[in-house]
Amino acid sequence: MSIYRALRRRILTPDISATRMDVRKFHVKSEEGRQLLETVGSSFLAGYGYAAQARTVADAEADLETVPTRFKGFAYEGAAMGFAVREGLPVGGRGLVQKFLDGPGDPHVYMAYVGIGWAMARLPRFRWSSLTAPDPLLRWLVLDGYGFHQAYFQTDRYVYGQYQEADFPWPGGTFGWYANHAIDQGIGRAMWFVGGTDAELVARMINRFPEPRRADMYSGAGLAATYAGGADVDELTTFWELGRDYRPQIAQGSAFAAGARVRAGLVVPHNRLATEVFCGMTPERAKEITDEALIGLTDDGLTPSWEVWRQRIAQSLAAQRQL
Repeated sequence: MSIYRALRRRILTPDISATRMDVRKFHVKSEEGRQLLETVGSSFLAGYGYAAQARTVADAEADLETVPTRFKGFAYEGAAMGFAVREGLPVGGRGLVQKFLDGPGDPHVYMAYVGIGWAMARLPRFRWSSLTAPDPLLRWLVLDGYGFHQAYFQTDRYVYGQYQEADFPWPGGTFGWYANHAIDQGIGRAMWFVGGTDAELVARMINRFPEPRRADMYSGAGLAATYAGGADVDELTTFWELGRDYRPQIAQGSAFAAGARVRAGLVVPHNRLATEVFCGMTPERAKEITDEALIGLTDDGLTPSWEVWRQRIAQSLAAQRQL
């Protein structure tokens, strides 16, 4: 069985070269930035591989916990993708994602849902019904992950070609119209990687998109700048200035990232720097604001609760900073 699991990992796991900046043809701001983003990618693939090979969810957890603090969340994101891909295969097993969400994935739940979105991008559409995304609020993060994947691997089409699919089929229903907003958040998050953490370049890339798409993209880029890092205080301030019309959304994305880091116990110095610039507060306080915005949260019949949550956070941060 160990040989079978090792073979399964080898077959399912993408080659690590897929995360190299030169292979992706992403902008390289500096050697330090290149190393950071490539380590993020390799950590993600390591987590994916742990899930692909694991006999049980607990086995994967033991490996995931060896990843350094700064990159551990990305490994858990990759593991969620791995388990979701396994479930999407005809003989891949069932219940893996739910066990992961109920167990070691719980502190990393936001990253886990994003990882499920990566699996969505790799699975054929007729297998999307196999995806496990039980939380009606957080399921929109699946589409964030999908958008990130598409912009990361199909950059010419999704970033430079500004492609947007009409009538995206998942999750459908009353709020199916909202899918592209969630996807655009993921595309904006990916642009932080495509732009090599060059804050000025990323802002210019976003500003080339049609105006109605920019708010979601700035939210995603603010999230990535805070969670992944790679920019100093001057660069973050430049991004803040260039995105001045979307400051509430940048702050909201940053607060989401802070909440994810604090919940998982993974706060590192660059998270504190970014939340100070974008939110004017500590990651811990930013998380409190995201939690307070959950109180009494519901959709209004016209807008999904996820977007109501984002708007509440943006409005709260804007009021506190008088944006």
